[in-house]
Amino acid sequence: MFAAAVAIPAQAQSPGGTLAKIKETGEIRLGHRDVSVPFSFLDDKQTPVGFAMDLCARIVEAVKSELKLPSLQTKLQPIQLGTQIPLIENGTIDIVCGPATNTLERQKVVAFSNTIFVSSIRAVVKKDGPIKTFEDLSGKPVSLTNGSTSIALLTARGQEKNFQTKNVLSSDHAASFLALTTGRSEAFVMDDILLAGLIANSPDPGNWRIVDDSLRTEPYGLIIRKGDPEFKALVDTTLVAMMKNGQFGDLYAKWFMSPIPPRNVNLNFPMPAPLKDAVANPNDKGV
Repeated sequence: MFAAAVAIPAQAQSPGGTLAKIKETGEIRLGHRDVSVPFSFLDDKQTPVGFAMDLCARIVEAVKSELKLPSLQTKLQPIQLGTQIPLIENGTIDIVCGPATNTLERQKVVAFSNTIFVSSIRAVVKKDGPIKTFEDLSGKPVSLTNGSTSIALLTARGQEKNFQTKNVLSSDHAASFLALTTGRSEAFVMDDILLAGLIANSPDPGNWRIVDDSLRTEPYGLIIRKGDPEFKALVDTTLVAMMKNGQFGDLYAKWFMSPIPPRNVNLNFPMPAPLKDAVANPNDKGV
C-alpha cells in the first residue's frame, strides 16, 4: 500500500538522472490523478488506486531491486491534466501514474513508457439495434459533446464515406448519454473507455453495447522525463515482463472486467484489439 500523499517541493532535474536522484534522496515520487477511473483515482478511504497505480507499484519494486534499496520510500503527488508534464519536467515527480495519450507533440518535451492502454473513438448504441458501423448512422441523430474531437472525426468519416448524421450536441458526456438513453439520439460517439464507465453506472447496463468500429485509436503511456534512457529502459523492461508473464493481463481483468471501488461497479470492458496488439508487440509509438 502506498504512503499517504504528501506535499512535494519542486526540484531541478538534469536529464538522464532519475535513478541517480532516486538513489540520492531515497524516495521515488509518483504523480496520481483523483478521478481517472479505472486508471488512477481515490477509493472510499481517499487512497490512490487503479490500473496505472498498480503498474507503477511494480515499477517501484523494480527500482528497489535495481538500486538495491529495499527501504525506498514512495511519495505521492496529486496531479491534473494541465500539471502533469510541468511536474515531470521540473523534477517534482518521477513518473505519471495515470491515463495520458502519447502524442508526437508531447514527445517534444517528455517521454512515454510502452503503451499501457489504447482508447478508441467509438459509439454506444442500443444492444439489440442494427448499428454496427458509423456508416449505419447515416441520416440518424447522433449524440456528441461540445468541444470533443469526436465531432471532427465523425465529420471526416462522413466526408470520406459520403454520409451525414444529425448531430445532437450537449455540454457534457452525461448529457450526451442521456440524449441516447431517452431516445433523442441513436448513438453517442466518444472515447470507448468513457462510454464503458457511463454504461456501467447506468440503470440498465445490459441495454447498451459499444460498436467495434473506430474513428481513431489513441495510445496511453506512463509519462517520464525526456532524455533519460536508463530510467525508461527500466520502466519498459518491467512492463514488457508483465505483458509476457501474464501479470499485465491479470491487472487488466482486475480493473476493467471486475467490480472496482468505491461502488463495486464492473466496467465490463474487454481488452480491445489494439491493446492486445500493443501487448504482443510492445512499443511507445505516439499519434
